[in-house]
Amino acid sequence: MLRLAPAFIIALLVLPVGAGLLMVLLPAFGYLPALGSYSLSLAPWQMLFSQPGLGRSVAVSFTSGLVSTAMALMIVVLFLAASQGTWLDRAIRRLVSPLLAIPHAAVAFGFAFLIAPSGLMARLFSPAFTGWERPPDVLIINDPWGLSLMAGLVLKEVPFLLLMSLAALPQLAPEKRLMLARSLGYAPTIAWLKTVLPSLYPLIRLPVYAVIAYATSVVDMAMILGPTLPPTLSVSILSWFNDPDINHRFMASAAAVLQLGVTLAALLCWWLLEQLTRNLRANWLTNGHRHQGDAFLRTVGRWSLLVSTGTALAALVGLGLFSVAGFWRFPDLLPQMFTLDHWQRSGAMLITPLVNTALIGLIATSLATALVLATLENEHRQHLKPKRALWLLYLPLLVPQIAFLFGLVVAAESLNIRPQLGLVIAGHLLFVLPYVYLSLSEAYRRLDPRWLQVARSLGVSRSAAFWRVRLPLLLAPVLTAFAVGLAISIGQYLPTQLLGAGRVTTVTTEAVALASGSNRRLIGVWALVQAGLPLIGFMLALALPRFLGVGRRELST
Repeated sequence: MLRLAPAFIIALLVLPVGAGLLMVLLPAFGYLPALGSYSLSLAPWQMLFSQPGLGRSVAVSFTSGLVSTAMALMIVVLFLAASQGTWLDRAIRRLVSPLLAIPHAAVAFGFAFLIAPSGLMARLFSPAFTGWERPPDVLIINDPWGLSLMAGLVLKEVPFLLLMSLAALPQLAPEKRLMLARSLGYAPTIAWLKTVLPSLYPLIRLPVYAVIAYATSVVDMAMILGPTLPPTLSVSILSWFNDPDINHRFMASAAAVLQLGVTLAALLCWWLLEQLTRNLRANWLTNGHRHQGDAFLRTVGRWSLLVSTGTALAALVGLGLFSVAGFWRFPDLLPQMFTLDHWQRSGAMLITPLVNTALIGLIATSLATALVLATLENEHRQHLKPKRALWLLYLPLLVPQIAFLFGLVVAAESLNIRPQLGLVIAGHLLFVLPYVYLSLSEAYRRLDPRWLQVARSLGVSRSAAFWRVRLPLLLAPVLTAFAVGLAISIGQYLPTQLLGAGRVTTVTTEAVALASGSNRRLIGVWALVQAGLPLIGFMLALALPRFLGVGRRELST
Protein backbone atom coordinates (compact mmCIF):
# COMPACT_ATOMS: atom_id res chain seq x y z
CA MET A 1 0.00 0.00 0.00
CA LEU A 2 2.88 2.39 0.70
CA ARG A 3 4.04 2.11 -2.91
CA LEU A 4 0.72 3.56 -4.07
CA ALA A 5 1.06 6.69 -1.92
CA PRO A 6 3.40 8.68 -4.26
CA ALA A 7 1.26 7.88 -7.30
CA PHE A 8 -1.87 8.83 -5.38
CA ILE A 9 -0.36 12.18 -4.34
CA ILE A 10 0.69 12.92 -7.93
CA ALA A 11 -2.79 12.06 -9.20
CA LEU A 12 -4.36 14.13 -6.43
CA LEU A 13 -2.31 17.17 -7.39
CA VAL A 14 -2.23 16.83 -11.17
CA LEU A 15 -5.70 15.57 -12.14
CA PRO A 16 -7.80 18.28 -10.42
CA VAL A 17 -5.53 21.05 -11.73
CA GLY A 18 -5.55 19.60 -15.25
CA ALA A 19 -9.30 19.01 -15.22
CA GLY A 20 -9.91 22.48 -13.83
CA LEU A 21 -7.81 24.13 -16.54
CA LEU A 22 -9.57 22.13 -19.27
CA MET A 23 -13.02 22.95 -17.94
CA VAL A 24 -12.22 26.64 -17.75
CA LEU A 25 -10.76 26.68 -21.26
CA LEU A 26 -13.86 25.27 -22.97
CA PRO A 27 -16.37 27.78 -21.53
CA ALA A 28 -13.89 30.54 -22.35
CA PHE A 29 -14.68 29.78 -25.99
CA GLY A 30 -18.41 29.38 -25.48
CA TYR A 31 -18.67 25.60 -25.02
CA LEU A 32 -20.54 24.61 -21.86
CA PRO A 33 -23.28 21.98 -22.31
CA ALA A 34 -24.40 22.39 -18.69
CA LEU A 35 -25.63 25.88 -19.64
CA GLY A 36 -26.98 24.85 -23.04
CA SER A 37 -24.06 26.11 -25.14
CA TYR A 38 -22.73 23.50 -27.59
CA SER A 39 -20.74 25.59 -30.09
CA LEU A 40 -17.39 27.34 -29.95
CA SER A 41 -17.45 31.12 -30.02
CA LEU A 42 -15.30 34.18 -29.36
CA ALA A 43 -18.22 36.02 -27.77
CA PRO A 44 -16.88 35.56 -24.18
CA TRP A 45 -13.62 37.24 -25.18
CA GLN A 46 -15.43 40.06 -26.97
CA MET A 47 -17.52 40.65 -23.87
CA LEU A 48 -14.40 40.53 -21.67
CA PHE A 49 -12.38 43.01 -23.72
CA SER A 50 -15.33 45.42 -23.72
CA GLN A 51 -15.24 45.68 -19.92
CA PRO A 52 -14.09 49.13 -18.73
CA GLY A 53 -10.83 49.21 -16.78
CA LEU A 54 -9.70 45.73 -17.84
CA GLY A 55 -6.24 46.95 -18.85
CA ARG A 56 -5.69 48.63 -15.49
CA SER A 57 -6.85 45.48 -13.65
CA VAL A 58 -4.33 43.40 -15.59
CA ALA A 59 -1.55 45.93 -15.01
CA VAL A 60 -2.13 46.09 -11.24
CA SER A 61 -2.25 42.29 -10.97
CA PHE A 62 0.96 41.89 -12.99
CA THR A 63 2.86 44.66 -11.22
CA SER A 64 1.80 43.77 -7.69
CA GLY A 65 2.95 40.18 -8.18
CA LEU A 66 6.41 41.07 -9.42
CA VAL A 67 7.09 44.04 -7.14
CA SER A 68 5.93 42.36 -3.91
CA THR A 69 7.91 39.19 -4.69
CA ALA A 70 11.07 41.16 -5.49
CA MET A 71 10.78 43.17 -2.27
CA ALA A 72 10.10 40.10 -0.13
CA LEU A 73 13.02 38.18 -1.65
CA MET A 74 15.35 41.14 -1.18
CA ILE A 75 14.35 41.46 2.49
CA VAL A 76 14.92 37.75 3.13
CA VAL A 77 18.26 37.57 1.30
CA LEU A 78 19.69 40.68 2.93
CA PHE A 79 18.52 39.55 6.37
CA LEU A 80 20.17 36.14 6.00
CA ALA A 81 23.34 37.77 4.73
CA ALA A 82 23.47 40.32 7.54
CA SER A 83 22.29 38.21 10.48
CA GLN A 84 23.59 34.68 9.93
CA GLY A 85 24.36 33.15 13.35
CA THR A 86 23.40 36.24 15.39
CA TRP A 87 20.85 36.52 18.19
CA LEU A 88 18.52 38.27 15.73
CA ASP A 89 18.71 35.29 13.40
CA ARG A 90 17.80 32.92 16.23
CA ALA A 91 14.91 35.12 17.38
CA ILE A 92 13.40 35.42 13.90
CA ARG A 93 13.68 31.67 13.37
CA ARG A 94 11.35 31.19 16.35
CA LEU A 95 8.84 33.69 14.94
CA VAL A 96 8.79 32.60 11.31
CA SER A 97 6.36 29.68 11.68
CA PRO A 98 3.77 31.58 13.79
CA LEU A 99 3.98 34.52 11.36
CA LEU A 100 3.46 32.16 8.43
CA ALA A 101 0.45 30.71 10.24
CA ILE A 102 -1.43 34.02 10.35
CA PRO A 103 -3.99 33.93 7.52
CA HIS A 104 -3.67 36.41 4.69
CA ALA A 105 -7.01 38.04 5.39
CA ALA A 106 -6.15 38.63 9.05
CA VAL A 107 -2.86 40.29 8.10
CA ALA A 108 -4.67 42.39 5.50
CA PHE A 109 -7.29 43.59 8.00
CA GLY A 110 -4.69 44.36 10.65
CA PHE A 111 -2.48 46.19 8.15
CA ALA A 112 -5.49 48.20 6.96
CA PHE A 113 -6.19 49.22 10.56
CA LEU A 114 -2.57 50.41 10.82
CA ILE A 115 -2.30 52.51 7.66
CA ALA A 116 -5.85 53.86 7.32
CA PRO A 117 -6.22 57.66 7.55
CA SER A 118 -7.75 57.13 10.99
CA GLY A 119 -5.61 54.09 11.79
CA LEU A 120 -3.10 53.44 14.54
CA MET A 121 -0.12 54.99 12.74
CA ALA A 122 -1.95 58.27 12.11
CA ARG A 123 -3.10 58.32 15.74
CA LEU A 124 0.43 57.63 16.99
CA PHE A 125 1.84 60.75 15.31
CA SER A 126 -1.20 63.03 15.60
CA PRO A 127 -1.61 65.80 16.36
CA ALA A 128 1.92 66.40 17.75
CA PHE A 129 3.84 65.66 14.52
CA THR A 130 1.14 66.03 11.86
CA GLY A 131 -1.22 68.66 13.22
CA TRP A 132 -4.18 66.46 12.26
CA GLU A 133 -7.28 66.87 14.39
CA ARG A 134 -9.32 64.94 11.84
CA PRO A 135 -8.33 62.00 9.62
CA PRO A 136 -6.71 63.26 6.41
CA ASP A 137 -8.71 62.93 3.19
CA VAL A 138 -6.18 60.62 1.54
CA LEU A 139 -6.88 57.34 -0.28
CA ILE A 140 -4.40 54.96 1.36
CA ILE A 141 -6.31 51.68 1.50
CA ASN A 142 -7.67 50.56 -1.91
CA ASP A 143 -5.39 53.04 -3.68
CA PRO A 144 -5.62 52.78 -7.50
CA TRP A 145 -1.94 51.78 -7.89
CA GLY A 146 -2.21 48.81 -5.51
CA LEU A 147 0.58 50.06 -3.23
CA SER A 148 -1.19 49.01 -0.03
CA LEU A 149 -1.86 45.60 -1.60
CA MET A 150 1.83 45.21 -2.45
CA ALA A 151 2.86 46.13 1.09
CA GLY A 152 0.37 43.65 2.56
CA LEU A 153 1.62 40.91 0.23
CA VAL A 154 5.20 41.55 1.33
CA LEU A 155 4.21 41.04 4.97
CA LYS A 156 2.91 37.55 4.14
CA GLU A 157 5.50 36.54 1.54
CA VAL A 158 8.55 37.28 3.72
CA PRO A 159 7.84 34.52 6.32
CA PHE A 160 7.20 31.95 3.59
CA LEU A 161 10.38 32.71 1.64
CA LEU A 162 12.38 32.88 4.87
CA LEU A 163 11.08 29.47 5.96
CA MET A 164 11.93 27.95 2.58
CA SER A 165 15.41 29.49 2.70
CA LEU A 166 16.07 28.24 6.23
CA ALA A 167 15.02 24.75 5.15
CA ALA A 168 17.40 24.83 2.16
CA LEU A 169 20.46 26.32 3.88
CA PRO A 170 21.63 23.15 5.72
CA GLN A 171 22.25 21.51 2.32
CA LEU A 172 24.87 24.16 1.48
CA ALA A 173 27.06 24.11 4.62
CA PRO A 174 27.08 27.95 4.71
CA GLU A 175 29.44 28.10 7.71
CA LYS A 176 32.28 26.51 5.72
CA ARG A 177 31.70 28.84 2.77
CA LEU A 178 31.70 31.88 5.03
CA MET A 179 34.82 30.74 6.84
CA LEU A 180 36.68 30.38 3.56
CA ALA A 181 35.50 33.77 2.28
CA ARG A 182 36.33 35.47 5.58
CA SER A 183 39.81 33.99 5.47
CA LEU A 184 40.27 35.81 2.15
CA GLY A 185 39.35 39.12 3.76
CA TYR A 186 35.66 39.43 2.73
CA ALA A 187 33.26 41.24 5.05
CA PRO A 188 30.52 38.97 6.51
CA THR A 189 27.58 40.28 4.47
CA ILE A 190 29.53 40.42 1.20
CA ALA A 191 30.92 36.95 1.89
CA TRP A 192 27.42 35.50 2.31
CA LEU A 193 26.09 37.17 -0.84
CA LYS A 194 29.02 35.99 -2.95
CA THR A 195 29.41 32.43 -1.65
CA VAL A 196 25.99 31.29 -0.34
CA LEU A 197 23.37 33.15 -2.36
CA PRO A 198 24.37 31.81 -5.81
CA SER A 199 23.85 28.26 -4.52
CA LEU A 200 20.80 29.05 -2.39
CA TYR A 201 18.62 30.69 -5.01
CA PRO A 202 18.27 27.57 -7.25
CA LEU A 203 16.96 25.70 -4.20
CA ILE A 204 14.24 28.28 -3.53
CA ARG A 205 13.35 29.06 -7.15
CA LEU A 206 10.10 27.06 -7.07
CA PRO A 207 8.89 28.75 -3.85
CA VAL A 208 9.64 32.12 -5.46
CA TYR A 209 7.62 31.14 -8.52
CA ALA A 210 4.78 30.03 -6.24
CA VAL A 211 4.83 33.43 -4.54
CA ILE A 212 4.62 35.19 -7.92
CA ALA A 213 1.68 33.00 -8.96
CA TYR A 214 -0.14 33.72 -5.72
CA ALA A 215 0.55 37.45 -5.68
CA THR A 216 -0.64 38.00 -9.25
CA SER A 217 -3.95 36.22 -8.61
CA VAL A 218 -4.72 36.79 -4.92
CA VAL A 219 -8.37 37.40 -4.09
CA ASP A 220 -8.92 37.86 -0.35
CA MET A 221 -6.11 40.37 0.25
CA ALA A 222 -7.04 42.19 -2.97
CA MET A 223 -10.63 42.54 -1.77
CA ILE A 224 -9.41 44.13 1.48
CA LEU A 225 -6.40 46.19 0.38
CA GLY A 226 -6.53 46.34 -3.41
CA PRO A 227 -8.09 48.93 -5.72
CA THR A 228 -11.84 48.86 -6.27
CA LEU A 229 -12.62 50.81 -9.44
CA PRO A 230 -11.49 48.77 -11.23
CA PRO A 231 -10.43 45.92 -8.91
CA THR A 232 -7.65 43.46 -9.66
CA LEU A 233 -8.38 40.89 -12.34
CA SER A 234 -8.90 38.03 -9.87
CA VAL A 235 -11.50 39.98 -7.89
CA SER A 236 -13.30 40.87 -11.12
CA ILE A 237 -13.39 37.18 -12.11
CA LEU A 238 -14.97 36.25 -8.79
CA SER A 239 -17.64 38.95 -9.14
CA TRP A 240 -18.46 37.85 -12.70
CA PHE A 241 -18.63 34.23 -11.61
CA ASN A 242 -21.13 35.11 -8.88
CA ASP A 243 -23.19 37.35 -11.17
CA PRO A 244 -26.86 36.27 -11.52
CA ASP A 245 -26.56 36.62 -15.31
CA ILE A 246 -25.51 33.18 -16.60
CA ASN A 247 -23.74 34.71 -19.61
CA HIS A 248 -21.19 36.18 -17.22
CA ARG A 249 -19.99 32.62 -16.53
CA PHE A 250 -18.54 32.48 -20.04
CA MET A 251 -16.85 35.86 -19.61
CA ALA A 252 -15.53 34.76 -16.21
CA SER A 253 -13.98 31.68 -17.88
CA ALA A 254 -12.30 33.85 -20.50
CA ALA A 255 -11.02 36.14 -17.73
CA ALA A 256 -9.69 33.10 -15.81
CA VAL A 257 -7.69 32.09 -18.90
CA LEU A 258 -6.47 35.69 -19.14
CA GLN A 259 -5.44 35.50 -15.46
CA LEU A 260 -3.43 32.38 -16.25
CA GLY A 261 -1.76 34.31 -19.04
CA VAL A 262 -0.97 37.22 -16.71
CA THR A 263 0.65 34.84 -14.21
CA LEU A 264 2.64 33.08 -16.94
CA ALA A 265 3.77 36.47 -18.27
CA ALA A 266 4.91 37.46 -14.76
CA LEU A 267 6.81 34.18 -14.40
CA LEU A 268 8.40 34.67 -17.81
CA CYS A 269 9.41 38.22 -16.91
CA TRP A 270 10.97 36.96 -13.67
CA TRP A 271 12.83 34.24 -15.56
CA LEU A 272 14.23 36.85 -17.95
CA LEU A 273 15.32 38.91 -14.95
CA GLU A 274 17.09 35.80 -13.62
CA GLN A 275 19.00 35.44 -16.87
CA LEU A 276 19.95 39.12 -16.86
CA THR A 277 21.09 38.92 -13.25
CA ARG A 278 23.12 35.80 -13.99
CA ASN A 279 24.99 37.62 -16.74
CA LEU A 280 25.60 40.71 -14.60
CA ARG A 281 26.66 38.90 -11.43
CA ALA A 282 29.70 37.23 -12.97
CA ASN A 283 31.73 40.42 -12.86
CA TRP A 284 30.47 41.29 -9.36
CA LEU A 285 31.43 37.86 -7.99
CA THR A 286 34.97 38.16 -9.27
CA ASN A 287 35.71 41.89 -8.95
CA GLY A 288 37.58 41.36 -5.66
CA HIS A 289 35.61 44.00 -3.70
CA ARG A 290 35.61 42.73 -0.13
CA HIS A 291 33.99 45.51 1.93
CA GLN A 292 32.21 47.84 -0.50
CA GLY A 293 28.63 48.37 0.69
CA ASP A 294 28.85 45.90 3.57
CA ALA A 295 27.74 48.33 6.30
CA PHE A 296 24.81 49.61 4.24
CA LEU A 297 23.62 46.12 3.25
CA ARG A 298 23.95 44.89 6.83
CA THR A 299 21.84 47.78 8.15
CA VAL A 300 19.18 47.40 5.47
CA GLY A 301 19.06 43.62 5.92
CA ARG A 302 18.48 43.72 9.65
CA TRP A 303 16.12 46.65 9.80
CA SER A 304 13.96 45.68 6.83
CA LEU A 305 13.00 42.34 8.35
CA LEU A 306 12.58 43.88 11.79
CA VAL A 307 10.19 46.45 10.31
CA SER A 308 8.32 43.75 8.39
CA THR A 309 8.00 41.53 11.46
CA GLY A 310 7.10 44.43 13.72
CA THR A 311 4.42 45.59 11.29
CA ALA A 312 2.84 42.13 11.19
CA LEU A 313 2.81 41.94 15.00
CA ALA A 314 1.45 45.50 15.25
CA ALA A 315 -1.32 44.46 12.85
CA LEU A 316 -2.38 41.77 15.33
CA VAL A 317 -2.32 44.31 18.15
CA GLY A 318 -4.54 46.56 16.05
CA LEU A 319 -7.04 43.76 15.54
CA GLY A 320 -7.16 43.18 19.28
CA LEU A 321 -7.66 46.86 20.06
CA PHE A 322 -10.47 47.35 17.59
CA SER A 323 -12.23 44.16 18.75
CA VAL A 324 -12.63 45.57 22.30
CA ALA A 325 -12.84 49.29 21.50
CA GLY A 326 -15.75 51.39 22.62
CA PHE A 327 -16.00 55.07 21.71
CA TRP A 328 -12.74 56.02 20.02
CA ARG A 329 -12.45 59.47 18.55
CA PHE A 330 -9.58 60.64 16.38
CA PRO A 331 -6.73 61.39 17.19
CA ASP A 332 -6.83 59.53 20.55
CA LEU A 333 -4.24 56.74 20.58
CA LEU A 334 -6.41 54.46 22.74
CA PRO A 335 -10.19 54.09 23.06
CA GLN A 336 -11.91 56.03 25.81
CA MET A 337 -13.44 52.75 26.99
CA PHE A 338 -13.07 49.04 26.37
CA THR A 339 -16.01 46.69 25.95
CA LEU A 340 -16.75 43.07 25.15
CA ASP A 341 -20.06 43.91 23.47
CA HIS A 342 -18.68 43.14 19.99
CA TRP A 343 -17.56 39.69 21.11
CA GLN A 344 -20.89 38.99 22.78
CA ARG A 345 -22.81 40.06 19.69
CA SER A 346 -20.62 37.87 17.48
CA GLY A 347 -20.68 34.81 19.77
CA ALA A 348 -23.73 33.12 18.27
CA MET A 349 -22.68 33.94 14.70
CA LEU A 350 -19.23 32.43 15.25
CA ILE A 351 -20.40 28.92 16.16
CA THR A 352 -21.24 27.51 12.70
CA PRO A 353 -18.22 29.05 10.91
CA LEU A 354 -15.92 27.85 13.71
CA VAL A 355 -17.26 24.30 13.51
CA ASN A 356 -16.94 24.26 9.72
CA THR A 357 -13.43 25.73 9.88
CA ALA A 358 -12.26 23.15 12.44
CA LEU A 359 -13.92 20.24 10.64
CA ILE A 360 -12.54 21.14 7.21
CA GLY A 361 -9.08 21.92 8.57
CA LEU A 362 -8.74 18.80 10.71
CA ILE A 363 -9.96 16.39 8.03
CA ALA A 364 -7.94 17.94 5.19
CA THR A 365 -4.77 18.20 7.28
CA SER A 366 -5.13 14.67 8.69
CA LEU A 367 -5.49 13.24 5.17
CA ALA A 368 -2.52 15.29 3.95
CA THR A 369 -0.33 14.22 6.89
CA ALA A 370 -1.19 10.56 6.41
CA LEU A 371 -0.39 10.72 2.68
CA VAL A 372 2.90 12.55 3.27
CA LEU A 373 4.00 10.10 5.97
CA ALA A 374 3.18 7.16 3.69
CA THR A 375 5.11 8.75 0.81
CA LEU A 376 8.17 9.56 2.91
CA GLU A 377 8.20 6.10 4.49
CA ASN A 378 7.99 4.50 1.05
CA GLU A 379 10.83 6.74 -0.11
CA HIS A 380 12.91 5.58 2.87
CA ARG A 381 12.19 1.88 2.35
CA GLN A 382 12.75 1.95 -1.41
CA HIS A 383 15.83 4.23 -1.16
CA LEU A 384 14.32 6.64 -3.68
CA LYS A 385 15.68 10.06 -4.56
CA PRO A 386 13.13 12.78 -3.71
CA LYS A 387 13.99 15.50 -6.23
CA ARG A 388 12.65 13.99 -9.45
CA ALA A 389 9.01 15.10 -9.18
CA LEU A 390 9.39 17.80 -6.55
CA TRP A 391 7.99 20.46 -8.87
CA LEU A 392 4.65 18.62 -8.95
CA LEU A 393 4.17 19.54 -5.28
CA TYR A 394 4.10 23.17 -6.33
CA LEU A 395 1.60 22.64 -9.16
CA PRO A 396 -1.47 23.84 -7.21
CA LEU A 397 0.65 26.76 -5.98
CA LEU A 398 2.06 27.68 -9.41
CA VAL A 399 -1.29 27.71 -11.21
CA PRO A 400 -3.58 30.62 -10.23
CA GLN A 401 -6.34 29.42 -7.92
CA ILE A 402 -9.00 31.45 -9.68
CA ALA A 403 -8.18 29.69 -12.97
CA PHE A 404 -8.39 25.99 -12.17
CA LEU A 405 -10.81 26.21 -9.22
CA PHE A 406 -13.36 27.90 -11.46
CA GLY A 407 -12.88 25.00 -13.90
CA LEU A 408 -13.37 22.49 -11.07
CA VAL A 409 -16.69 24.13 -10.25
CA VAL A 410 -17.73 23.79 -13.89
CA ALA A 411 -16.58 20.15 -13.90
CA ALA A 412 -18.54 19.43 -10.70
CA GLU A 413 -21.65 21.02 -12.16
CA SER A 414 -21.25 18.94 -15.33
CA LEU A 415 -21.07 15.78 -13.18
CA ASN A 416 -24.08 16.95 -11.15
CA ILE A 417 -21.98 17.24 -7.99
CA ARG A 418 -23.52 19.91 -5.82
CA PRO A 419 -21.47 22.30 -3.65
CA GLN A 420 -20.97 20.58 -0.31
CA LEU A 421 -18.61 20.19 2.61
CA GLY A 422 -16.81 17.21 1.07
CA LEU A 423 -15.98 19.17 -2.07
CA VAL A 424 -14.54 22.00 0.03
CA ILE A 425 -12.40 19.53 2.01
CA ALA A 426 -11.04 18.09 -1.23
CA GLY A 427 -10.22 21.60 -2.43
CA HIS A 428 -8.38 22.43 0.80
CA LEU A 429 -6.43 19.17 0.57
CA LEU A 430 -4.92 20.37 -2.73
CA PHE A 431 -3.25 23.32 -1.00
CA VAL A 432 -2.57 21.79 2.42
CA LEU A 433 -0.69 18.75 1.10
CA PRO A 434 2.27 20.64 -0.47
CA TYR A 435 2.87 22.65 2.69
CA VAL A 436 2.72 19.57 4.93
CA TYR A 437 5.21 17.79 2.69
CA LEU A 438 7.60 20.73 2.58
CA SER A 439 7.37 21.17 6.36
CA LEU A 440 7.96 17.50 7.23
CA SER A 441 10.20 16.03 4.52
CA GLU A 442 13.53 17.47 5.67
CA ALA A 443 13.10 16.38 9.31
CA TYR A 444 11.96 12.94 8.16
CA ARG A 445 15.03 12.39 5.98
CA ARG A 446 17.47 13.73 8.58
CA LEU A 447 16.40 11.30 11.32
CA ASP A 448 19.39 9.28 12.44
CA PRO A 449 18.94 5.85 10.75
CA ARG A 450 20.70 4.10 13.62
CA TRP A 451 17.51 4.24 15.69
CA LEU A 452 15.71 2.16 13.07
CA GLN A 453 18.70 -0.19 12.73
CA VAL A 454 18.69 -0.87 16.47
CA ALA A 455 14.95 -1.59 16.38
CA ARG A 456 15.31 -3.92 13.39
CA SER A 457 18.23 -5.74 15.08
CA LEU A 458 15.89 -6.54 17.96
CA GLY A 459 13.50 -8.30 15.60
CA VAL A 460 10.99 -5.50 15.17
CA SER A 461 9.22 -5.39 11.81
CA ARG A 462 9.41 -2.33 9.58
CA SER A 463 5.82 -1.36 10.34
CA ALA A 464 6.33 -1.74 14.07
CA ALA A 465 9.57 0.26 13.89
CA PHE A 466 7.69 3.04 12.12
CA TRP A 467 4.95 3.24 14.75
CA ARG A 468 7.06 2.58 17.84
CA VAL A 469 10.35 4.31 16.96
CA ARG A 470 10.24 6.67 14.00
CA LEU A 471 6.87 8.29 14.69
CA PRO A 472 7.55 9.00 18.41
CA LEU A 473 10.95 10.48 17.54
CA LEU A 474 9.36 12.66 14.85
CA LEU A 475 6.30 13.64 16.86
CA ALA A 476 7.38 17.28 17.19
CA PRO A 477 8.07 17.77 13.43
CA VAL A 478 4.86 15.92 12.53
CA LEU A 479 2.79 18.11 14.84
CA THR A 480 4.50 21.23 13.50
CA ALA A 481 3.72 20.16 9.93
CA PHE A 482 0.16 19.44 11.02
CA ALA A 483 -0.09 22.92 12.52
CA VAL A 484 1.23 24.45 9.29
CA GLY A 485 -1.33 22.50 7.25
CA LEU A 486 -4.11 23.52 9.62
CA ALA A 487 -3.08 27.16 9.29
CA ILE A 488 -3.10 26.92 5.49
CA SER A 489 -6.57 25.37 5.57
CA ILE A 490 -7.94 28.01 7.92
CA GLY A 491 -6.71 30.77 5.61
CA GLN A 492 -8.23 29.36 2.41
CA TYR A 493 -10.86 31.75 1.05
CA LEU A 494 -11.27 31.05 -2.67
CA PRO A 495 -11.59 27.21 -2.52
CA THR A 496 -14.19 27.55 0.22
CA GLN A 497 -16.12 30.25 -1.59
CA LEU A 498 -16.12 28.62 -5.03
CA LEU A 499 -16.43 24.92 -4.16
CA GLY A 500 -18.93 25.65 -1.39
CA ALA A 501 -20.89 28.18 -3.47
CA GLY A 502 -21.28 30.33 -0.35
CA ARG A 503 -23.20 27.56 1.45
CA VAL A 504 -20.21 26.41 3.54
CA THR A 505 -19.28 29.32 5.78
CA THR A 506 -15.96 29.49 7.58
CA VAL A 507 -14.31 32.12 9.72
CA THR A 508 -12.28 33.27 6.71
CA THR A 509 -15.21 33.64 4.31
CA GLU A 510 -17.24 35.52 6.90
CA ALA A 511 -14.32 37.80 7.79
CA VAL A 512 -13.69 38.69 4.13
CA ALA A 513 -17.41 39.26 3.60
CA LEU A 514 -17.25 41.93 6.31
CA ALA A 515 -14.59 43.82 4.30
CA SER A 516 -17.32 45.62 2.36
CA GLY A 517 -18.75 47.00 5.61
CA SER A 518 -17.41 49.75 7.79
CA ASN A 519 -17.73 48.19 11.24
CA ARG A 520 -14.08 47.90 12.30
CA ARG A 521 -15.03 46.47 15.68
CA LEU A 522 -16.85 43.53 14.14
CA ILE A 523 -14.11 43.00 11.57
CA GLY A 524 -11.56 43.04 14.40
CA VAL A 525 -13.41 40.26 16.23
CA TRP A 526 -13.63 37.95 13.22
CA ALA A 527 -10.11 38.65 11.98
CA LEU A 528 -8.66 38.09 15.46
CA VAL A 529 -10.47 34.76 15.73
CA GLN A 530 -9.14 33.83 12.31
CA ALA A 531 -5.58 34.75 13.35
CA GLY A 532 -5.88 33.04 16.74
CA LEU A 533 -6.93 29.61 15.47
CA PRO A 534 -3.58 28.78 13.75
CA LEU A 535 -1.65 30.12 16.74
CA ILE A 536 -3.54 27.70 18.97
CA GLY A 537 -2.46 24.89 16.64
CA PHE A 538 1.20 25.91 16.90
CA MET A 539 1.00 26.19 20.68
CA LEU A 540 -0.38 22.65 20.88
CA ALA A 541 2.31 21.42 18.48
CA LEU A 542 4.97 22.82 20.81
CA ALA A 543 3.36 21.70 24.05
CA LEU A 544 2.19 18.16 23.24
CA PRO A 545 5.64 16.56 22.69
CA ARG A 546 6.85 17.92 26.02
CA PHE A 547 3.65 16.84 27.73
CA LEU A 548 3.94 13.33 26.30
CA GLY A 549 7.59 13.11 27.33
CA VAL A 550 9.10 12.54 23.90
CA GLY A 551 10.92 15.85 23.62
CA ARG A 552 13.92 14.67 25.62
CA ARG A 553 17.20 16.08 24.45
CA GLU A 554 18.79 12.66 24.10
CA LEU A 555 16.23 11.69 21.47
CA SER A 556 16.63 14.84 19.41
CA THR A 557 17.82 14.48 15.85
